[in-house]
Amino acid sequence: MLPLAKFKVLDLTRVRAGPTAVRQFADWGADVIKIEMPPELAEGEGLGGPREGSDFQNLHRNKRGLTLNLKSPEGVAVLKKLAETADVVVENFRPDVKTRLGIDYAALSAVNPRLVYTSISGFGQDGPYAKRPGFDQIAQGMGGLMSITGEPGRGPMRVGIPVADLCAGIFAAMGTMVALLEREQTGRGQWVQTSLLQAQAFMLDFQAARWLMNGEIPKSAGNDHPTSIPTGVFTTSDGAINIATTGGAIWGRFVEAMGHKEWSEDPRFATGGDRSKNRHALNALIDEATRTNTTAYWVETLNAKGVPCGPINNMQQLFEDVQVNHLGIVKQLDGIKYLGQPFVLSANDSPVTRHPPKVGEHSDQILAEAGYSAEQIAEFRKNQVV
Repeated sequence: MLPLAKFKVLDLTRVRAGPTAVRQFADWGADVIKIEMPPELAEGEGLGGPREGSDFQNLHRNKRGLTLNLKSPEGVAVLKKLAETADVVVENFRPDVKTRLGIDYAALSAVNPRLVYTSISGFGQDGPYAKRPGFDQIAQGMGGLMSITGEPGRGPMRVGIPVADLCAGIFAAMGTMVALLEREQTGRGQWVQTSLLQAQAFMLDFQAARWLMNGEIPKSAGNDHPTSIPTGVFTTSDGAINIATTGGAIWGRFVEAMGHKEWSEDPRFATGGDRSKNRHALNALIDEATRTNTTAYWVETLNAKGVPCGPINNMQQLFEDVQVNHLGIVKQLDGIKYLGQPFVLSANDSPVTRHPPKVGEHSDQILAEAGYSAEQIAEFRKNQVV
């Protein structure tokens, strides 16, 4: 019995932020029903990439599949019937779409007051930007991230993963679980809302605090840490290495490990503020020193002295790493590898038990569980309701 096995989740999501949220429930045992438009009614190629592609497969494991035409009154009626016994609905339509379809929080909570209804949008459910289409890179730019990413003087740069999408999905799952815990006290569900813009702003963290509390507008610093110097990427004889020396104690261990105690005696580098002010000169000295040996040598030498450092892995090197393998983040099912959950519980694992469903793969089963007869299901198919 997995921790979330008692929950039923209706998944109306697509692309990435919504599926990321729902994956948290699917991986921990919830009965997740992925609801999609019948293929003959679908409008062009769906967002989110090919169904058999690695991206889609990674996002949609551990679910059952149902097709349902939510543009028809019959389809909406079926969804409401399913909602009667569901715990959670997750959707990431544009804010006006669900109201137009008649499947918004007010409509579904009327049939099940215990329902937790979770909405993810680009910019929020209301306000001046509410009806704008939202995509990850737009949120990265509007959310301040691109202004602090990249090398100084080179202009804004996107992050190499859809971080706004992913964080919005994780926060949506967290908010949903908070609402489910609160329901234990009140017996009532509620509407959980988040957006790519909110998630991105929150993830600015200390950079946002620099503005909010000090009025300081952070700038891009490339591979240098904005405040803790020296921290960055340095060249080795066979590649590069990340080194982080935060605070005076680590700085002392660092200069000893590097064999350059004279750096600690140089007035330009006496304090953290001095090292920050003279970062370019210090980084040049460090880079000259690290070039004299291999990445592996410096990783072993610096770690032996308690100096944080590490290689810069590509994807193959990451998943061949002994610690990554020890952590067991890769899950397999029928020889196919999936990226697993990033946390563990002492009493439970989060296995991959189902490959992503084919379109409508479990429609008959799910509808029968909801109380529909074989004749009714056949009529639904005839009328393109499912």
